[in-house]
Amino acid sequence: MRIIDSHFHVWRQADLPWLMGPMQPRIFGGYEAIRRDYPISEYLADIAATGVEKAVYVQANWPNEKAVEEVAWIERLALETGWPHASIAYADMMVEDIRPFLDRLMRHPRVRGIRQQFHWHRNPQYRFAMHAELCRDTLVQRNMARLADYALTFDLQVFAGQMLGAAELAQACPRVIFVLQHAGMLEDLSSRGREEWQKGMAALAACPNVMVKLSGLGTFLHRVDAAHIAWVYAETLVHFGHARCLWGSNFPIEKLWTGYAPLLAAHRNAMRGLDEAAMRALLFDNASRVYRL
Repeated sequence: MRIIDSHFHVWRQADLPWLMGPMQPRIFGGYEAIRRDYPISEYLADIAATGVEKAVYVQANWPNEKAVEEVAWIERLALETGWPHASIAYADMMVEDIRPFLDRLMRHPRVRGIRQQFHWHRNPQYRFAMHAELCRDTLVQRNMARLADYALTFDLQVFAGQMLGAAELAQACPRVIFVLQHAGMLEDLSSRGREEWQKGMAALAACPNVMVKLSGLGTFLHRVDAAHIAWVYAETLVHFGHARCLWGSNFPIEKLWTGYAPLLAAHRNAMRGLDEAAMRALLFDNASRVYRL
């Protein structure tokens, strides 16, 4: 079956301060094994014989002032190698008017969306955003709504406790397609944590412009856990259905604990019971539609 990887990174270590400086606590744990260049040639070797035909690059936290330089580099890679087929760029939704910056990004034809990581957590190791309520900020909402004029999506990255605010953001910007990263980053696997996540997922599912990216499910476990992946799939599909979900590898982060083929196999195992059309939607059709591939 044809596959689109809707979430992967390549990088040059020299462009990423978080890979160049002293080791820092990261949301995905220790990262010594990927503290180096991860070129497109290695990614293509990783996906060999897996059925992956296209891929979407997601911004890798270059310095904010180099966001345009990042997509320009990706554009050159695509012209040289044919990969990737689309890119998700960084933009700061807290500026007064995002449009001049979007005009610069749109000079690069493979840009399909924006990611600014909004996730905030009481645990500083899991914290990225300046505060928990960015989704409710009126300036963020005003800038976010402008993405629709550029046909850009927004890759939404929040924790369960932020999902009600994220639903308000989606409701405030009905013309923008939001793609929830890593199935909402379920990090609290207690009964209480799962219930909060389920409540948040239901709130987001009530917004027809929200989709879910089934990726990064090893982030907090630091392993491929087939039972965990299957549970997240089952619950996500209850809320969103197969027409609003898409698959991504989150490579090379997941390469810290697995290979590409075993990761994909675990995800495909979680799709057992779906008919061929539903599997095709998850693995190819939805990403192709949302990211215009």
